[in-house]
Amino acid sequence: MNQSCQMKIKNQSENISTNFRLKAAKVKKKSKQVSKFQYLRRLAAGWMILQTIFLTTPALAQREKNSLSYSQFIKKLERGEVAKVELDETTNKARVTLKEQNQNEPPQEVILFAQNQDLIPKIRNTEVDFEITSSLDHSTTVGVIANLIIILLLLAGLVMIIRRSANASGQAFNFGKSRARFQMEAETGVKFNDVAGIEEAKEELQEIVTFLKQPEKFTAIGAKIPRGVLLIGPPGTGKTLLAKAIAGEAAVPFFSISGSEFVEMFVGVGASRVRDLFRKAKENAPCLVFIDEIDAVGRQRGAGYGGGNDEREQTLNQLLTEMDGFEGNSGIIVIAATNRPDVLDSALLRPGRFDRQTMVDYPDFKGRLGILEVHARDKKIAPEVSLEVVARRTPGFSGADLANLLNEAAILTARRRKDAVTMLEISDAIDRVIAGMERTSLADSKIKRLIAYHEIGHAIVATLTPGHDPVEKVTVLPRGQALGLTWFTPDEEQGLETKTELLARITSCLGGRAAEEVIFGKAEITRGATGDINQLTSLARAMVTKLGMSDLGPLALESQNQPVFLGRDSSEELEYSEEIASRIDKEIRSIVMQCYEDAKRIIRENRSTIDRIVDLLMERETIDGEEFRKLVTEFSQSSPSNLVTSS
Repeated sequence: MNQSCQMKIKNQSENISTNFRLKAAKVKKKSKQVSKFQYLRRLAAGWMILQTIFLTTPALAQREKNSLSYSQFIKKLERGEVAKVELDETTNKARVTLKEQNQNEPPQEVILFAQNQDLIPKIRNTEVDFEITSSLDHSTTVGVIANLIIILLLLAGLVMIIRRSANASGQAFNFGKSRARFQMEAETGVKFNDVAGIEEAKEELQEIVTFLKQPEKFTAIGAKIPRGVLLIGPPGTGKTLLAKAIAGEAAVPFFSISGSEFVEMFVGVGASRVRDLFRKAKENAPCLVFIDEIDAVGRQRGAGYGGGNDEREQTLNQLLTEMDGFEGNSGIIVIAATNRPDVLDSALLRPGRFDRQTMVDYPDFKGRLGILEVHARDKKIAPEVSLEVVARRTPGFSGADLANLLNEAAILTARRRKDAVTMLEISDAIDRVIAGMERTSLADSKIKRLIAYHEIGHAIVATLTPGHDPVEKVTVLPRGQALGLTWFTPDEEQGLETKTELLARITSCLGGRAAEEVIFGKAEITRGATGDINQLTSLARAMVTKLGMSDLGPLALESQNQPVFLGRDSSEELEYSEEIASRIDKEIRSIVMQCYEDAKRIIRENRSTIDRIVDLLMERETIDGEEFRKLVTEFSQSSPSNLVTSS
């Protein structure tokens, strides 16, 4: 019986606790659903409570310090301890002055009852100084002012909430607006005189500026301005600089935007921004629109896994329509820049959209000289510095590389506390740009001597192999990640390379490994030739599979494969049989091994010359190309073994 009662009590307690938890959860859920206006209402109620506390607290504190109870007041009155009584009808209080208190002390307050019929007769019977007064009651005024303040604060909070909501909705509506920078007359500070090294591109773009300023010169004979110009070239060759020059010369409204600013994660936003951009451009026609890195939005459609990005394709479709669609866009010239024209959609490249494709390539000797002269205007250059020599030493440099070169030379000049840039700083800056920052020199040890033989092997094989570029410098000073370096500088601009020149490059790449094997033996070869081997293997494979320079004949067995994410299809397969693949491997190995044997032969025949030059390199750490060639000639003539082999 007791157990059943206990079980019932236990079940009832569990039910009560469960109901309590459910009610608590419901209350908690309801509390989370309170709106902003309910929150403001609670805030107002809290303010009123605080207001009451703040208003009453000083009075209570004063009362505790300087107050009497009604019964105490009556007792003191009967004992004759009261000197003066002032009754305040407004506050229903009495201010009592006692005989024993000091004159500086304020009267003590007594809170009276609502009905005090017997008090006044008692006071008169005791012959105490008695007075009835009426004071001003400020509590009502203070309460009204406090309530007005809280109402104003609530209204201000409500206005802030409404404004934030309006701004949020406005931002939502502006999300599809174009983010292009607009200038009525672009003040880029760049003119065509500030652009050098790309004269052909400047001439084509100057025609566009002339058409915008003098359209009658072309329209008189029926010519139409190109709707779009696509600037193509490697990074750093001056595509964006040309766009700045056009903006500075044209004196027409100019819009500039990057291709990545069109595409967002939300579908339809990019197309909306394209529409808004061309709508603004039509309102300000004639005008220029510059889209930098257009490959971010103009890549081929329907390529890659899953058919590509729908948002990007919709943006591209809208761009195609705006450039040359049903309505047209007369008066708008679109200039775009990219260094990946191979991934652009074919519909974007057709005439009517991009009528001209202007190549902005690496500058030649005259172009490099012009670029150096432009960037040398604002730098203190020593009179003995020859920019022509610098231009000849920097083939393959882009305009950005040349600007960085002179800037690095100026930094080195300031670091060395010189007044002007000299050829020494420019030479060191060229080495820094090509190979990286110079590190601490290695100690005179076996490793340093091995590196010296490796680099001299590259240099002497290149010097004694017909068709190779001349040596510019040999050094065992570490730069970047390399422990030693050998530079080569071509005599003339790079053009069509012959088979002899390609084989010479492979042979010189193997010069370092050949020197290690001949001088120290196969057991002492190092991993220092890793980069050389990778480079010569790629070059030999290209000769066999792409350039037709092998016994397989003039066949292109491999195409220029592109990764899938660059906009190409991934369904490409090998275009040759297994037998041809085996022959390709044999041809590549035959080319490399033949060049390797030639490199080892040159090392053996010039062993004494190499030893003597290595000793000098260990002492000086750097030998210039001209001096190196003189040393090779001098030591080869004085060496008996070299005289025998050369004959």
